[in-house]
Amino acid sequence: MSEITIKMPVNFAVEEAVHFREVIKNDINKGAFRFLIDFSECQFIDSTGLGVIVSSYKKCVENGGGIKLKSLNPNVKKIFELTRLTSVFEIQ
Repeated sequence: MSEITIKMPVNFAVEEAVHFREVIKNDINKGAFRFLIDFSECQFIDSTGLGVIVSSYKKCVENGGGIKLKSLNPNVKKIFELTRLTSVFEIQ
């Protein structure tokens, strides 16, 4: 199955993370394990958002897939750097 692109909202916090978890869980249940997460419009991510992305990444990797990130703005990228997730995710 090909890579699925998911566009992130402006703010990726608790409420948005719950929705994201459901969307990606449904895709994974359908056999999709490769995702490109587009952060071009995202200005903020909190710990809940990070946690959902990391747990989704683990499920994808267990099934031979992965998650790539693209278009991180400086504030969002800083969060990934501070949590050392830049060494986990491929960032375009």
